[in-house]
Amino acid sequence: MNQMHSADNVIPRNDVLKCTARIGAEIKNLKLSADLSDRTIAAINDLVLEHKVIFFRDQGHLDDAEQERFTLRFGKPSPYPEGTTPIFEIDSARELPTDVWHVDWSCLQAYPKISVLRGVVIPPVGGDTVWANTAAAYLDLPLPLRRLADDLWAAHNFPGVYKRPSAEVIKGPRIETEHPVVRIHPETGERSLVLGSYVIHFVGVSRYDGQKLIDIFESHITAQENTVRWKWKQGDVAIWDNRATMHCATKDYCDQRRVVHRTTVEGEVPVSVDGRYSVARFTFVGPNEKQSPRAGCI
Repeated sequence: MNQMHSADNVIPRNDVLKCTARIGAEIKNLKLSADLSDRTIAAINDLVLEHKVIFFRDQGHLDDAEQERFTLRFGKPSPYPEGTTPIFEIDSARELPTDVWHVDWSCLQAYPKISVLRGVVIPPVGGDTVWANTAAAYLDLPLPLRRLADDLWAAHNFPGVYKRPSAEVIKGPRIETEHPVVRIHPETGERSLVLGSYVIHFVGVSRYDGQKLIDIFESHITAQENTVRWKWKQGDVAIWDNRATMHCATKDYCDQRRVVHRTTVEGEVPVSVDGRYSVARFTFVGPNEKQSPRAGCI
């Protein structure tokens, strides 16, 4: 993957501090902006591919508009049912269920490829986010489990992640997509596991057996050696590859307030190891268009 090392020519390796051996790096001495050169944007993208999630401290100069402009340098904004604005505010006052392992909007057929998260209001203690490397987790599977995962497909559903009674309900259209449990990364060629809280069942597998399999696969994803935990400060920015990670926020800050702002970049339709594309069963196509059920919906 020689393309990943092109970042060396723009962002010195001494400014890239690995957080763990398998995932995460903090990037020093770089002020994020929509006006960065094409080479710098390409270098940031290479670092995201290499480390799965990268972090930047002291980015307090960013506001919503500049975060949006910066994110657009990586591609088109991803449509999502949370609202029509490019910035999605995740505010602890709304009690959204962010403390579950998930891939951002994996219920969409072409779910976001990159997410950008900015710390706006950070509690004095707690509120960390944990990311897991789903490509490393796949490689850790025993060969028989890898072969099983290669053949499995899962239905990802909205509002599945929002069903917890303790959480505020976000209303929106029903969305459902069948994804391969293992997708081929379009830029690196890696195989990564696609699971998380949007999954409602495995296709062709009973819910009981499917839940047991989910537990097995996700236990590999969230194993400590595959994770990195980020302790937020106000003005921090995290950028991650949503195709090769899962993440989870921690709610350990009691009644303190925590606010982060997220932008996302439109992704590609996942492809399985045998070349098949994800299938949308119920689709979300935008705020001004009608929801469309597809043939074979369940």
